[in-house]
Amino acid sequence: MKTKMTTFFIVVSIIAVVFSACGKTGTPEPDAAARDSVSTEAVSSKGSTQEETFGIAEVQENDSENNIIEDQIQTENLETETGDTEKMLQMKINGTVVNVLWEDNESVDALMDMCKDSPLEIQMSMYGGFEQVGPLGADLPRNDAQTTTSSGDIVLYSGNQIVVFYGSNSWSYTRLGHITDQDHEGMAELLSNGDVIITISMEARQ
Repeated sequence: MKTKMTTFFIVVSIIAVVFSACGKTGTPEPDAAARDSVSTEAVSSKGSTQEETFGIAEVQENDSENNIIEDQIQTENLETETGDTEKMLQMKINGTVVNVLWEDNESVDALMDMCKDSPLEIQMSMYGGFEQVGPLGADLPRNDAQTTTSSGDIVLYSGNQIVVFYGSNSWSYTRLGHITDQDHEGMAELLSNGDVIITISMEARQ
């Protein structure tokens, strides 16, 4: 009887050991270090993907800006090639070109219309020892105001006469422009030595 009990306990112990071993089989759970390694790789992979996405977006934006700049350059080149020009008034005094800063008003616009097809020649006459005055042959819009002129000023008088000064006067005029490349001595040289012919024409500028 004692021998049977001993044998029974041995068998039970063996069975317990076998079941215990079976319970530990299967895929082992990764330790903490392994889990951290996997998580780090996943985060790194995600960050790399985001950087690549931002990089693609930045390249696309730069390409778009470059395309806009290229379109602007092509448009400017096309305008140059097709002769897109701005028409400006040019004045000559006895054949000498003078640089005029013209006023932006209706009188100057009308003067441009007068000489858009052919140059406008005006026979001027000395007057008062400070100006030359000549008839335009037509009435222009006027906005007269009491004005004290200086050498180089160009004005409209009575709506149908142009006056160019090499001195000073105070009267009711409509301003047309000012000669900017001549000082007082230069204007006197051009206008104080006898009557002159003034030519106003349209000049094409790029």
